[in-house]
Amino acid sequence: MAKKIYDIKPPKVAKKTERTSSARKKATISVAKPAPAVRRKEGVKFPWKVFVSVGGLAVILGAGFLYFKLQSATVEIWPSVENLAYSEIITADKAANAINLDGLVIPAKYIETEKTATKEFAATGSGSDGGKASGQVTIYNTASSSLSLKVGTRLLSDSGKYFTINSKVTVPGGSKSKPGSVKVGVAAFEGGDAYNIGPSNFSVPGLNGTNSYYSTYAVSTEAMKGGYTGEIKKVTQANIDDANDELVKELSDAAFGDLKDQLGSEYIVLDDAVSYDEDGGAADKKVGETVNSFKYTITVKASAVAFKKSDLDRICKDYIISKMGTDKTILDSSFASDYSFDDADVADGNVSISVNFSSGVYKTINKNSMALSLMGKSADEITEAVNANLADSSARVNVKFWPFWVKTAPQSQKAIKIELKF
Repeated sequence: MAKKIYDIKPPKVAKKTERTSSARKKATISVAKPAPAVRRKEGVKFPWKVFVSVGGLAVILGAGFLYFKLQSATVEIWPSVENLAYSEIITADKAANAINLDGLVIPAKYIETEKTATKEFAATGSGSDGGKASGQVTIYNTASSSLSLKVGTRLLSDSGKYFTINSKVTVPGGSKSKPGSVKVGVAAFEGGDAYNIGPSNFSVPGLNGTNSYYSTYAVSTEAMKGGYTGEIKKVTQANIDDANDELVKELSDAAFGDLKDQLGSEYIVLDDAVSYDEDGGAADKKVGETVNSFKYTITVKASAVAFKKSDLDRICKDYIISKMGTDKTILDSSFASDYSFDDADVADGNVSISVNFSSGVYKTINKNSMALSLMGKSADEITEAVNANLADSSARVNVKFWPFWVKTAPQSQKAIKIELKF
């Protein structure tokens, strides 16, 4: 079929043609359309204007807070200090229950302890003495009646040496042909090797002048032994006295230490406020006994009156306060005291103490009232106000404000600090 050609297209054809052409265009564009180009993001700018504005506002608010809320003033005052010194006798008494300022009495504590010891000491006495010779003899009695001889009866040897019998004996009677006899131990009358005699005959000098003198005699059949001469040690009275003094000193020191341990560190025990009593001092050897050493035993009882240092300081401070006036304050850091023993009656439980004490005092300053009066004042005005308040009781005044730009004291009592310097 031949294709129609139109010079002027009818409306329907025109619309159809237009639709067909449009569809082709779309198809062509859809096929031939290139991928869209990627767009570059633009750089983000820092908001300096906002930062500066906010920062400036923060600074202004902070400065305002510091100026109105954190202002402070420190007023340093060096008060004039007057020294008061006194000397008094203060009594510590176990009968007192509390400090008595009027009577100058403080409480005391009475305490006792006891120590016993035995110690060996050397005997230092010396002399020339000897060991005594000894042996055995047989005493004979030719008389018909018996004869009694007591301990210590002397026998005289044919060589002129005296011996004594060691025990009481009764010599039975006998006859010349058959005398009664008894054996007994004897010892030389003196020490020394000269008494080491051989077998000897002995008479009884104590019977001289009686019939028994001729009917009684003694015989030794062996030599006497043990006699010697040499230096010996003896107990002297000085030894006893020295032993007593030494042991008493040791026990007294031990008792004093025991007293202090029982009392504790808060109490003071003066040496002269301790009483010592000795009991039972005795040696186990007598004066003159020949020994190298002896033992001495004794008991020491110690009693003391003690007091608290804190009580002594308290009554001294109270005394100063009673003398300084109601408008003054005591400066505790300057308080000083020294004390010594004055007198004591340990048995009654009291001791008198001589005390020298002193302390600085200054005019009382009401910090709250003063701070209230200094609000809003400059440094010069504060100095003038303090000096006017204290008159000649102030040595120096120094004022500090914070922060550094502040020129007057805050309008807040709590923000004004009063510091006392000494």
